[in-house]
Amino acid sequence: MMNVLVTGISGRMGQAVKQAVELCTETTLASTHDVGQDINAALSKAEGAIDFSFHGFTTELVAAAVAQKKPLVIGTTGHTDEERAAIAEAAGQIPIVFSSNYSVGVNTLFWLTRKAATILQGYDAEIMEMHHHHKLDAPSGTARSLAEEICGAWGMDYKEDVVHGREGLVGARPQRQIGMHSLRGGDVVGDHTVMFATDGERVELVHKASSRMTFACGAVRAMLWVSARPAGLYSMQDVLGLTD
Repeated sequence: MMNVLVTGISGRMGQAVKQAVELCTETTLASTHDVGQDINAALSKAEGAIDFSFHGFTTELVAAAVAQKKPLVIGTTGHTDEERAAIAEAAGQIPIVFSSNYSVGVNTLFWLTRKAATILQGYDAEIMEMHHHHKLDAPSGTARSLAEEICGAWGMDYKEDVVHGREGLVGARPQRQIGMHSLRGGDVVGDHTVMFATDGERVELVHKASSRMTFACGAVRAMLWVSARPAGLYSMQDVLGLTD
């Protein structure tokens, strides 16, 4: 039985992860934490932590985890380049699973997107995501990961080649461009669509989530997996064996 700390406990995902930890027969809830509380004290009661909090808390969390040699599962999104660098540096000393999405279905979508992009060279690529009106960051971390899968297959750069929405007389669409579109409204848990289009046809890959528990249960699965791994930076793709 693995004792787990759940951070971001006041949030929707924090509550879902807490429930998933309590339901899993291989884990028990050791402690919970919210931003502003003592992370070192909360982490000392656990064998590892699952984090769905706020990106600005990341450096504090990884510093505590490195000091206590505890594995992490990070599901928080919206990190700055500096915060991502802090995660990568910490992974040199402890095992970390860092993913934008812990759903088995979404990670299958990542794999399918990577395979489709490899096959559909020269097509136009567009990504659309929709989430509830409480979501703070845009685009979603999942949408960004989908774009990065395409960039990797096509030799493109996320910062240079991804366009976030379009307005006005933008001219003809360049081929080396990925369109990113974020919608917000209602209580949508998370919808993602990847479109590959060319003259005469369009391929669409779609995933729609109806419950946060699918993400929470995946995060618990990742926690159990990473607890037996050496120091390193892993993704949910590694957890599921979808890295080919």
